[in-house]
Amino acid sequence: MDVQRLRVLRELADRGSVAAVAEALSFTPSAISQQLKVLAEEVGMPLTEPAGRGLRLTAAGRALAGEAEGVLAALARADAAVERLRTTPRGRVRMAIFPSGARMLLAGVLARLDDVPGLDLQARDVDMTPSDVPVLAAEFDVVVTHRDEHSPAPSTERWQVVPLLREPLDVALPPGHPLARRRTLRLDELAGEAWISVDVGWPVDDVLRSLSVGNGAAPRVVQRINDFSVTEELVAAGRGIALLPRYSTDDRGGRRLARRPLAGVRAARLVEVVLRTSTAERPAVRTLLDVLRAEADALVAARG
Repeated sequence: MDVQRLRVLRELADRGSVAAVAEALSFTPSAISQQLKVLAEEVGMPLTEPAGRGLRLTAAGRALAGEAEGVLAALARADAAVERLRTTPRGRVRMAIFPSGARMLLAGVLARLDDVPGLDLQARDVDMTPSDVPVLAAEFDVVVTHRDEHSPAPSTERWQVVPLLREPLDVALPPGHPLARRRTLRLDELAGEAWISVDVGWPVDDVLRSLSVGNGAAPRVVQRINDFSVTEELVAAGRGIALLPRYSTDDRGGRRLARRPLAGVRAARLVEVVLRTSTAERPAVRTLLDVLRAEADALVAARG
């Protein structure tokens, strides 16, 4: 089997459409379809089937896509063996990171990479849900993502998942709010409050909804804002309360916002790196993973 055709199959598994694969690999859609057809002939069974106007992988296609990642990882290990003969890791690494994660980690990561002059990190902040991660992992070398700690972990069939930190979610209130005098808050005390949340399906909203299920009362969400810095301004202005991540919220030492933990419940998001197994073999990528872990550990130690 041709390695390039295996790569095409892997890309289809991750990107979901022939058009997206063609754009990513700089081929025409007809050329991609032809590569998939030839690969199916080599295997001797259908690897794709019609799905509306597009294609989806058959069971055989999904199985082969999983094995393709192993083949591509082996090739990447061979390249990495040569690359490790250099004195320092080098090359460009493209990283997608969710905005509040960038606020929390990116400056420190870049400062640590000043000691690795041959590594060129190109970071992009991307608003993402867990369902977006497979496509992002196809587009970027490294994806720093987050999820509700009670939600399923990303699949490790074709990806590596590297835990970075657990970030508790606190209730943020205006400093003059009556409940700000409390050291901790119970869910039943918050039942009548106006909440500022994020879009449905995003991790922090998942946490809020799961907490409300346990409490038996749906939260009254008055605004849905994905930019936490905007949410901070609204809470500070008395427009509602919110669940905000502990390490990346600017409360100005309690002068701008009052942050209080929830009593008797676990509310947190997990920050993780997701990347293709083959990509993880690159020395420059491994160096970035080490730096991300070091920065996350230092952050938790300083603010935990």
